[in-house]
Amino acid sequence: MNKRTAYIRSIGRFLPEKKLTNNDLEMMVDTTDEWILTRTGVRERRILEPGLGCSHMAVRAATECLERAGTAPEELDVIIVGTVTPDMAFPATACLVQNMIGAKKAWGFDLSAGCSGFLFSLSTAAQLIEAGRVGKVLVIGADVISRVIDYTDRSTCVIFGDGAAAVLLEPCPEPGFGLLDFILHIDGAGGEHLFMKGGGSLRPATHETVDNKEHFVSQDGPQVFKASVNGMSQVSAGIVEKNGLTGKDIAFFIPHQANMRIIEAAARRMDIEDEKVIVNIDKYGNTVCASIPLVLYEALVERENGPGKGDYLVMAAFGAGFTWGSALLRWWEK
Repeated sequence: MNKRTAYIRSIGRFLPEKKLTNNDLEMMVDTTDEWILTRTGVRERRILEPGLGCSHMAVRAATECLERAGTAPEELDVIIVGTVTPDMAFPATACLVQNMIGAKKAWGFDLSAGCSGFLFSLSTAAQLIEAGRVGKVLVIGADVISRVIDYTDRSTCVIFGDGAAAVLLEPCPEPGFGLLDFILHIDGAGGEHLFMKGGGSLRPATHETVDNKEHFVSQDGPQVFKASVNGMSQVSAGIVEKNGLTGKDIAFFIPHQANMRIIEAAARRMDIEDEKVIVNIDKYGNTVCASIPLVLYEALVERENGPGKGDYLVMAAFGAGFTWGSALLRWWEK
């Protein structure tokens, strides 16, 4: 009996109009375009306008995704939103999205796993479909990370940007295709190296927490970089080897856009050619949970020679927690 798998039927995205360039940051903090570009690969990033939240971007990405599929919101069974910057602590952003798009039959939830949030959400959705309990799952990666960035801290403000993207998962019509495998990890010992101290039940908002800048991202750059290189490289190569493949068998590598040097290290470990590695960090920076689906959008929609039926794609991410993982997808299309 062939195993039931999930496949990506459609994709959509939303990017704020406002661009924050490296030249803009030169006017805000002690940095230069050359310093940012050589250390991260980022040239510019998008910033969501004030007064709007994560749900605004998520809804627009979801709408494009559903329109591309010709699927009505009422047909959805589940909505999963990967994010670390929800509109509010509760209700979940998934509830806000469900209401705004009119997905009256869907249930859902938010999933927090740092920059691995989309990958963890995707694996959860795929396993719901594999179990035969649901048929249509909307998975959204969305973050307004600019709201929790200290723009006087050059170690973090140069890296991040805002964005959202969504995919629609359904049961794959043909065996042997779709999302074939995942490798997922967490290590809570890494939590002390990348976190936001204030805003939770341990350190709720007070004058003290605000004055101490506890509601901004805090990162030990060298420790996170080292762990990211090791983690992403390990799982990227691991998912390929686990499934009896080599780098030559992979058509596209869809990596989390944290840092260009991390992406290059993972690609080398997989022994995959540069032209197979999809990169948009120069345009959008690190969009956290939106990172992987925004790269996937470029591969599926914006490239002239995107994936064809039977092509293997590898996705990989590393994030706060620490969290990290990879996924193997064999592309299916009519």
